[in-house]
Amino acid sequence: MFQIEIDNGSGFCFGVTTAIQKAEEELAKGNTLYCLGDIVHNGMECERLRQMGLITINHDDMARLHNVKVLLRAHGEPPETYALARRNEIEIIDATCPVVLQLQKKIKRQYEAKNLLPPQEGKESPVGDHRGASIVIFGKKGHAEVLGLVGQTAGNAIVIEHFDDVKQLDFTRDIYLYSQTTKSLDEFHRIIEYIQEHISPAATFKSFDTICRSVANRMPNISQFASRHDLILFVCGRKSSNGRVLFSECLRVNPNTHLIEGPKEISPQWLDGIRTIGICGATSTPKWLMEQCRDAILYQQALLSH
Repeated sequence: MFQIEIDNGSGFCFGVTTAIQKAEEELAKGNTLYCLGDIVHNGMECERLRQMGLITINHDDMARLHNVKVLLRAHGEPPETYALARRNEIEIIDATCPVVLQLQKKIKRQYEAKNLLPPQEGKESPVGDHRGASIVIFGKKGHAEVLGLVGQTAGNAIVIEHFDDVKQLDFTRDIYLYSQTTKSLDEFHRIIEYIQEHISPAATFKSFDTICRSVANRMPNISQFASRHDLILFVCGRKSSNGRVLFSECLRVNPNTHLIEGPKEISPQWLDGIRTIGICGATSTPKWLMEQCRDAILYQQALLSH
């Protein structure tokens, strides 16, 4: 007999839960609702909402729409999206996560206060001239949230994805460092330490810890969870940035960890000789999907016992 435990700390974060609730409420009224991008990086949840009537679009699609309702997901959007909505008389249902929204506002205030513009090519900015300063965002290039953050700076922010990227910064300039809300707290602190060690004495460096604690705190919790079981099934859409980080942590703690998108990917061979199974997931993983994976294992177990 298997013992199966579903991680209580896994599942949708507050921002994703709110976005899905807003979509469900609007669809329940019988209204046509568009969503700009996948509402969550989980294919099965997106399909569930599609069957309820949610229509997923991209920015090019939105440019062709007029007088409709468009939901902005938790990741947030750059100012250009809101401007497009006003031009096309589109009603925005804004489900931007409050944590992301506050981060956008901080970056915009910093950019506008310092008038941070890139220096002209071949010319050095004089000391004290903040136009040569850099707003740096630790995040995944091309990620929806990061695009929204960079948009607050008219596209002038520098994005670094990994610790090694920090070495390419110009340390003679002032640096203002922010982070995508779902990035690794440990790696962010390593980046801060490196900049502190290399920044010019004539330049200013300020860092702003903008990592969401409801996400960051999942790392130690999921690490403990993974250590308790013989087998870990990490249920997650393969597009999920947060999911890859948490899955890597599970794999580090427990090498017998498998990433799956749903119950159909569970291999019977994985269950041989296993006594305890832990099922967990990302901030984009619905509880119902983890429960389906549990039920699929129990069904296989029932078949084997007959």
